Amino acid sequence: MGRRINGRYSHASRSHMTPFAAITGYASRRLLSIDIQRIKQVPLPSRRERLGHTIEGRRAVLEALRARTPVDRIYLMESSDRGPQINEILERAAELSIEVVSESRRNIERRAQTRRHQGVIARAQDPVYTDFDELLGSATKPGRSGLIVVLDGIEDPHNLGAIARTADAAGSDGLVIAERRAVGITPGAISASAGALEHVSVARVVNLSRTIDKMRDSGLWIVGLDSDATQLHTDVDLQVPIALVVGSEGSGMSRLVKEKCDFIVRLPMAGAVESLNASVAVGIVLYEAVRQRSGGNVPGQR
Repeated sequence: MGRRINGRYSHASRSHMTPFAAITGYASRRLLSIDIQRIKQVPLPSRRERLGHTIEGRRAVLEALRARTPVDRIYLMESSDRGPQINEILERAAELSIEVVSESRRNIERRAQTRRHQGVIARAQDPVYTDFDELLGSATKPGRSGLIVVLDGIEDPHNLGAIARTADAAGSDGLVIAERRAVGITPGAISASAGALEHVSVARVVNLSRTIDKMRDSGLWIVGLDSDATQLHTDVDLQVPIALVVGSEGSGMSRLVKEKCDFIVRLPMAGAVESLNASVAVGIVLYEAVRQRSGGNVPGQR
């Protein structure tokens, strides 16, 4: 009778079994030059583990490693095309002593929580949110013109990811989201952000309205985005410290949040479409702020 493995009997002798080759440290460096198909698969995770936190996609996993996000293990699809990103992932995993395991396409698909894994999945610890007071303190340091993005009811993880990516590129201090009726840092959001969520501070708060009051009391001007506004986004001075508020695509900003805004602005729309995707709209306003702050013309000035 063969060996008992996971409750079943295998008739393969020890000499014919593929040696375990989950890779750590020096072995991971060797993977750069050996046949990846020689590495044995590890058992699929339980349902509870599969519902845990994953980082999926080459860019997202690479940015997590660059940011030294705590990662327990990396799964790499056997047939993945090799290239600079995969090689850097393996090199950084070796430096950080992170286990790298080869998987079949079928098993990668079963582990994945999104469709954007690109053959690479990292099993990470739960996402860590930034303390709001810490984020606000950073944005209101002397001599700094703060720029915080506030998401009111954004439920689509792809929107959160895209906004985070633009906020990072535009030099925003971070994002503020609500604990309820809003998307958090999920595998889909991380993938959509192309790894930007590993670098952007995200604060999660209980009461968005009170949080806005606190930002105003700390010197930030509250600018809301609404398609029914009379002012254009280019009509206001965005050089001052601001918190840019964007609501959900379906209903926009909530009434209480809207009432807290010092300015409500819209984007010029010349076509038949009445509004833009929330992440696109935020990107346009953020880069208007970048333009003004880098020496562009400011409303009311020549």
